[in-house]
This record gives sequence, structure tokens and C-alpha cells, in this order.
Amino acid sequence: MAAALSYCKPSPFIGQFPSNFGKPVSLRSIEISTQASRITALFWGSKKSVKHQPVDSSLGDFTLTGSETEELKENPTKGKKVSVSIISSILDVSSHEWDSCALDATGPEKFNPFLSHGFLSSLEETGCAVKETGWMPSHIIAKDESENILGVAPLYLKSHSYGEFVFDHSWADAYYSFGARYYPKFQCCVPFTPVTGPRILVRNTSFKDQVFDVIVTALKDLTAKSQVSSLHITFPSEAEWYKLKDRGFLQRIGMQYHWKNRNYKSFDEFLMDMKQSKRKNIRQERKKIPAQDLTMKRLRGYEIKANHWDSFYKFYRNTTDNKWGSPYLTRDFFHEMGSKMGDDVLLVVAEKRDELVAGALNLIGGDTIYGRLWGCDPQVYYPSLHFEACYYQVRISKTPLKMKENGSFISIELPQT
Repeated sequence: MAAALSYCKPSPFIGQFPSNFGKPVSLRSIEISTQASRITALFWGSKKSVKHQPVDSSLGDFTLTGSETEELKENPTKGKKVSVSIISSILDVSSHEWDSCALDATGPEKFNPFLSHGFLSSLEETGCAVKETGWMPSHIIAKDESENILGVAPLYLKSHSYGEFVFDHSWADAYYSFGARYYPKFQCCVPFTPVTGPRILVRNTSFKDQVFDVIVTALKDLTAKSQVSSLHITFPSEAEWYKLKDRGFLQRIGMQYHWKNRNYKSFDEFLMDMKQSKRKNIRQERKKIPAQDLTMKRLRGYEIKANHWDSFYKFYRNTTDNKWGSPYLTRDFFHEMGSKMGDDVLLVVAEKRDELVAGALNLIGGDTIYGRLWGCDPQVYYPSLHFEACYYQVRISKTPLKMKENGSFISIELPQT
């Protein structure tokens, strides 16, 4: 399931939700209730043009109560103070502090590389997710009185809906037809990356639930004070999806197709679980690779050189240009991301007579390999190379890992061979 949530300030000219909104309805009431639901879902907000109003970097101070700190045990009437602020670049936070929040939010076994400081800062430093491209960094930071960071949230002020993989253009059209502006809006997400994971990244303390609520409150207050149309949290974790509904967010659901690993011990065992015709097709596909004089290599960390990234950028542009896509990522991004993330990067490449002809970019998480981008030399075509590079070659662990190709909303678990 691909999920998203949206929050908008209720508008007095709309009125309240119908009493049966979100509940099962009879066939007789479908026509009326559906129409009412659409109106209230789409048109929260003021019936006037939305113009972003800059706000102070400080979003306020909050008091936590009932935590198990020694200080509060000695003085129960004294709460722990937390200040929340907005920063214009992730570089204003150290990688150690940001990554500590991200790792606590997922747990080491579920480490999500896209939430890391290295990935997000690479997007900013190389001009991919910046104000000039419609992604103005506005990250949320929660600190205690000793300046320790207790939680963060990746947030962007958006002037469009591109690069989100959740399509809300109909919402924008509806706003404009009603005489209101949909942009700018706030987007809490990982840019250009439809990978599910936590979005409110909180340290694992005894008061983490309160810090979560503080950040959510600050996000909603920021949306209201900035006078933007809405706040969207896209591809959150399942737990966040349910929690944020209880805090006034409107839920949206998308679809992803997942292939589950059934504890296959080898690639051949995986094939034996298929029909004979499909098993035969895959084996024939794989035989085409050496028959075309292609050599496959899996490169990690220091093994990936500058020439690999330069070639891969050419392959990436070939894919976006041929598929009517947008080249959101710059050449410098791949160099910077590769340098910062090291062994968390797996680049599968195909060579012909020592010349690179194709590549597939993967990021390695705690229990997941994320297949993110693919491309090949625009001058040639090699049958079956796409699946060989993106799926069959991902075999780097002694235990089966899950692989997700998120660009097309497919997740696949590949067995080891």
C-alpha cells in the first residue's frame, strides 16, 4: 500500500463533514454522500489567493510532561521544555544528529538510506531539491533545553507537484476553478523518492510520543501561519498513517505490487516455484547476456569511480528523455551521493569489451535493497539486459534481501544464488 496524508485548515464557508463521512453507506446514499465528501476533502482553505507568508524560524516552545527523566522524578511539577524551529538547509544540522533521529525512527534492522543526512544533503548541495527547482528546504527541528536534538522532519515548501509520485494535480485544478491557489504547499517527504518510511524522525526516549505530537502540532501551526493551502506527508510508515489520521489529517491510499520471498535458498529454488514456461523464459533471458558479449559487475563504495557516475548519468538521462520524464537529478548529485553514502550504494553495471553500456542504481538498507534508477547507452539495445541488471544481479548478501523498484511501484524480494 502506498499512502499519503494531507492537512488543511478548515474553512467556515464549507461547513462540517457529513456525519457518515468515512463510514460505510447504503447504495441509496452513495450519490449524495460521495459528492459531499469530495467537496469537504478538496476545498478546505480560504476562498482567496494563497500567498506564502514568511514566518520566524522559531515555531514555539512546548512542555513535555510525565517523562521518566531523573529531573522530573525529583520535581514532577516541572516539565521538560522543547523548542521547535525551522531551518533552511539540512546542512544546519550535523549528520550525526540527523542520522541518530532517522535510525531511532526505523530501528537498525530497518535502516532507510533515503532518510539519511548523506542522501538528503546531496540533493540540496547539488541543486536538486532547492528553492530554484521548487523544493525550498524548510526542515523541522525539535531540541531540548540542552540543545540536544530530539526529533526532525524533512519538509519542503513546494511551488508545484512534480517529483512526488503522488499525483494531486486534480486537487490543484479544483482549487483554481474555485478561485483559490493551491501552490505553494508544504510537502513532508523524501524528494523524488516514493519509498515508504517514517517522516517524523524522533529519538528513542521515554517521551518520544510527546515529541512526535509536538512536531505534528508545529507542522500544522506552520501551515496556518504561512497561509499556504495545505500540508502533505507522503509515503509515511503505516504506524504514522494511522496516528496522523487521529490528529486531523485526511488519508489517501495508493497501490503498490509486492512480490514476497518464500524463504528460497537459491535462485534455482525460486525458479522451481514457477510454471515451467516462465522458468524456461527466465533462463533463456539470462543466457542472452553472455551471448551478447556482456559482462555484469556489482560495484560498492570505493569500487565506484568518477567515470562510472559520469556514464550512469548519461544512462539516466537516456531513460528520462525517452520516457517523457524529468531529469530531477544532476550529474553532481550522483558523485556527491556516492561519496557520502559509501557502501550503502550498489551500482550494477554492464560492460561490453570494457566499455560501460548500462547501469542500475540501488541503495542498501537494513533488510532491503532499493532498486531506484536504471539506464543504458542510447545508441544500442540489448535484449533482456534491463531485468538482468535490475533484478537477477542483486545477490550480495548471505541472507535473502527485499528489493523495491519504487519508480514503478514494484517491490521484489530476490533470493540469494
